[in-house]
Amino acid sequence: MLAIARWMMRGTPYAVGGAALSTLIPWLFWLGAAIAALVTLRRGLSPALPVIVAAGVPAGWWWAQGDVIPLTSVLLVTLMAVVLRSRMRWSEALIAGALVGAGMIQFGVFLPPGGAGPMLEQLRQGSPEVERLLSELASQGLDTEQLAGMLIGGITGLVVLIAAVACLALARSWQAGLYNPGGFREEFHAMRLTSRELAVLVVLGVVGAVLGLPALGMLLWIPLLVAGIALVHGYIGLKGMNGLWLILFYVLLITTWPMILIVLLLAFIDVFVDFRGRIASRN
Repeated sequence: MLAIARWMMRGTPYAVGGAALSTLIPWLFWLGAAIAALVTLRRGLSPALPVIVAAGVPAGWWWAQGDVIPLTSVLLVTLMAVVLRSRMRWSEALIAGALVGAGMIQFGVFLPPGGAGPMLEQLRQGSPEVERLLSELASQGLDTEQLAGMLIGGITGLVVLIAAVACLALARSWQAGLYNPGGFREEFHAMRLTSRELAVLVVLGVVGAVLGLPALGMLLWIPLLVAGIALVHGYIGLKGMNGLWLILFYVLLITTWPMILIVLLLAFIDVFVDFRGRIASRN
């Protein structure tokens, strides 16, 4: 993959062609988004605009076909790359991405054409169990179409934000591999939220609950989760543990909800305790 990044960074025409072609091919949009993020991280927003537009035009065509994921991923990863380049803090970039992603959910960007109504109707016709569940929810005074729309939008927004974070990490690792070997590992292993950033997340979550903006709660936990993942990476690196522990960690993280809750709790505690700092001082 580093060879691809090296080829793309030979000049703007190479990056433009690579970003456009990658985003045009189904399920390769992540590569186009990562290329746009790499150029943004290395050169800044203005020099990267041709590459961002090159990735955005095919993604916009996919949007017209009903697939919003490529374009929203390109936009989110570009935003986070700009914040990361200017602020040099992963946590701030993730918070910015989560906020914009939540806004997209709230404004219905991720809803299918025609809204959630046609999909609900298909589910009603195809499953008596779904029909009974929807009838019970409606009898309780809940707007089933609005609820379904928020669920669909929330899941899609979560997928897009996770994809954008993965693309940003890939772009940052490319940048480090080309210009600062080992820099990404050191940067990611040291990532943690500050108490102020944690307070911002908590306040935004409370505001979302009070104002009836559930989209905020759907994505605001992602920065804390990534900080927890960085904590695990950093701990294993400081202890010199076998890489198989990371594989086991990701298997558990993907397959079990309790593991996600544990990682979130550890990241929360780490804000005040700084586990890696304590281990490093002992070493």
